[in-house]
Amino acid sequence: MSDKNELEKKCINTIRFLAADAIEKAKSGHPGMPLGAASAAFTLWTKHLKHNPKNPYWPDRDRFVLSAGHASMLLYSLLHLTGYDLTLDDIKNFRQWGSRTPGHPEYKHAPGVEVTTGPLGQGLANAVGMAIAEAHLAARFNHEGEKLVDHFTYVMAGDGDMMEGVNAESCSLAGHLKIGKLIVLYDDNKVTLAGSAALSSTENIEQRFKAYGWQVQKVADGNDVAAIDRAIKKARRETNKPSLICVQSIIGFGAPCKQGKCDAHGSPLGDDELQKTKEALCWTADSSFYIAEDVQKFFRKAVARGKKYEKQWRDSFDTYKQKEPALAAEFERVMRCDLSDNWESALSEFPSGSKDVATRKAGEIVMQAIAAKIPELFGGSADLNPSCFTWLKGLGDFQNPVSSAEGLHGMVGGLWSYEGRNIHFGVREHAMGSIAVGLALHGGIIPYTATFLTFADYMRPPMRLSAMMGLRVIFVFTHDSIGVGEDGPTHQPVEQIMNLRQIPNMTVIRPADANETLESWKFAIANTKGPTTLIFSRQNLPVLDRSICNAASGTKKGGYILWESSPDPELILIATGSEVAMTLAVARKLAVEGTKVRIVSLPSWEIFDRQPQEYRENVLPSAVTARISVEAGIKIGWEHYTGLRGKIIGMETFGASAPGPVLYEKFGFTVDNITATAQKLLHNA
Repeated sequence: MSDKNELEKKCINTIRFLAADAIEKAKSGHPGMPLGAASAAFTLWTKHLKHNPKNPYWPDRDRFVLSAGHASMLLYSLLHLTGYDLTLDDIKNFRQWGSRTPGHPEYKHAPGVEVTTGPLGQGLANAVGMAIAEAHLAARFNHEGEKLVDHFTYVMAGDGDMMEGVNAESCSLAGHLKIGKLIVLYDDNKVTLAGSAALSSTENIEQRFKAYGWQVQKVADGNDVAAIDRAIKKARRETNKPSLICVQSIIGFGAPCKQGKCDAHGSPLGDDELQKTKEALCWTADSSFYIAEDVQKFFRKAVARGKKYEKQWRDSFDTYKQKEPALAAEFERVMRCDLSDNWESALSEFPSGSKDVATRKAGEIVMQAIAAKIPELFGGSADLNPSCFTWLKGLGDFQNPVSSAEGLHGMVGGLWSYEGRNIHFGVREHAMGSIAVGLALHGGIIPYTATFLTFADYMRPPMRLSAMMGLRVIFVFTHDSIGVGEDGPTHQPVEQIMNLRQIPNMTVIRPADANETLESWKFAIANTKGPTTLIFSRQNLPVLDRSICNAASGTKKGGYILWESSPDPELILIATGSEVAMTLAVARKLAVEGTKVRIVSLPSWEIFDRQPQEYRENVLPSAVTARISVEAGIKIGWEHYTGLRGKIIGMETFGASAPGPVLYEKFGFTVDNITATAQKLLHNA
């Protein structure tokens, strides 16, 4: 064996045993993939990955996603060895309280971790979004030989990733879109946590991905660095297809009693087995966490390479600035996540007296105005543009330009190119959410998605992860209640709004009319601390008369006094969305009868609860215990605002198939029922 090959072997074993030692010390973790996939990871990170350990977030770096997030110690070992700000003490503190090396990779916990992974399939789907972002920004900013955006997205995925449905959805779309700079290294060890993968899956994954339109290669020996290197080079040359490289590895490689078995997947090897593994792989170090000097020196070449990569890019960017100063400034702005100056100037209030309009339709009007001022707004719906009204008119469809010659039809945005701003996700809600997360992670884009609210259930995993990572993603949901009508309970959301409110760091807004919709969109665009969910009606709603009601700008505080007959109320009515107008009618009726009443529009619990105590007390004075909430969703949770002495008008069952007004009557969402409930509450007070 040559000196070079011997050093590479030492480097690969160093990756393996840093991981195995950390897992053993923690008495918790997943050693199987770090032992089995170390050679593939080594090849990618030392021969292909364009990155700078000393500046992990420069814009044109390659993105690396460890979709099989349970193998986190594989990533942490690589980050430490190649010179990122992740110390050996951090490695030794794996899975401990306050650690920078948690059990699964977490975005922003350690430099170089591009995305929170662990829920299988999500990382790969996020990577599709990252690669779409690269293609879109390249089409937008690259000009006349100047490649401002030119990088790859690499993924390491496992058998579990391949089984997840979101993988099928997202990879099918990536193949259709011909996203050529997406390269997936599939750790094909044919073992899952519970046993052989063949217990649950005997499909031909290679043929499946070929059917998606991917380039597919196989590397028969997962430790053959030269073969893996050749496969990655070939994948990089294929610019019109994403690439899958099936690397046939052995889980727990080197562990005499556990390699090739599920026993190696999800628990430490044990002291005795770990020692035998080191002996089997000729690892002679007599201490844990050992890094030889020549190994350290080899890996740390990544620092000099990274600085060179970035310098070359910055030199090129300086030239670009001279040729295209406006575009250069625009690129810097979007990558900083700043909004363009005076972006709100395009927005106009809906005047009192406007005809009734569904908030989904008002949202469409607002979106068009925003899109003209914010070119980084980019997204689409799950085959529901004609129903959700979320297309960006005249701004092009995101499609591979080659496809435009294939005679396909159905464009909504105009010409097909990667510069188009409308993504046709197809009926793929789960992938849509995950891809949007990847778009946000990449940077330079404000992504949005759209579908019916009842299908939020299909999107919950990526929505939860977007909140966990604090990403600016805008999730638009229409058809927000039993008001959907004849489509019946399968399409009528009842529990979804409350479910979404339970996600930490998720802001949910359900506006009552067109002007609250305008304010909701303004909040969502400006919110950089986490995702925003906008919930719109299918049915037309009155545009509230703001000469009588307080201004819709109160939406920015989550809740506000919409109208009151007295500043000293004896009854407070609280409502959201399509139930606000009828509740306002109740308030005015009660006022005529002599009741001192206040109606509070509460479009966003999360924003309201973040307001100072003084403001919240002013809107909902604690001394007033006669309170009624009105929302066409489940009741549980509204006690937060009504208290135990108040009344909640909501849903206790699923909906039914009938015209929307009939359903509102049958389920008690009427002026008469709310009025009777209020009178009874006041009588018993």
